[in-house]
Amino acid sequence: MAIRFDYAGKVVLVSGGTQGIGLAVARAFADAGAIVHVTGTRERSDTYEDDLAAFTYHRVRMQDPAEREALALAIPTLDVLVNNAGMARDDEYEEAGYRTVIEVNLNALVDLCYRFRERLAATQGAIVNIGSLASFIGLRDRPAYTASKAAVLGFTRSIADMWAREGIRANMVAPGFIDTRIIDWAKADEEMHRKFLRSIPARRFGRPEEVATAVLFLAAPEAEYVRGHGLVIDGGYLLR
Repeated sequence: MAIRFDYAGKVVLVSGGTQGIGLAVARAFADAGAIVHVTGTRERSDTYEDDLAAFTYHRVRMQDPAEREALALAIPTLDVLVNNAGMARDDEYEEAGYRTVIEVNLNALVDLCYRFRERLAATQGAIVNIGSLASFIGLRDRPAYTASKAAVLGFTRSIADMWAREGIRANMVAPGFIDTRIIDWAKADEEMHRKFLRSIPARRFGRPEEVATAVLFLAAPEAEYVRGHGLVIDGGYLLR
């Protein structure tokens, strides 16, 4: 039985909403009646592999403060902010790579929260930040990704406390291994694939729609008493 939410007339922004988890979240909000804005890095929305016609598209390269400012100016009212845009790089042990990942995964997220704060307060809205298992564990090949996602959890807790008096709720979801293009490397080799599945008690990768359901719940009035939490969606991976 499907879980149903009613977001009729609500305005939602999903950064990085053109593929993977972000796209699943955007689609779920749209299916629930919301007016959905998404960001992506390409010039036009019709160049993406998936159909984005249901959303208002904004080109925003998250490492560019001017483009983040333009995004904020383009959306005059907001009920839900989902900070999903993120990245990882192979050169995170080099300063340039490290700084780029921190800018996109952390500083841009913080910037959007600050820019939309007053609008979210006006609508008694919600923020759902997308963290990662790396919010709780260290990924040795991804120091910047790990640092940024751990910081997202800490930042979410701080604003959940400080902004509660303004009527803003903030939470985070921490997806594990979700079946999107980003983990194709884990399925490319049959033995590696089996190894990953053995490490997950659910014995499968998660589905983007499962993360989307959690995001819609945390943004909903029914979750009004849930504040400052990091909800792990990992099939039990952290149990090991």
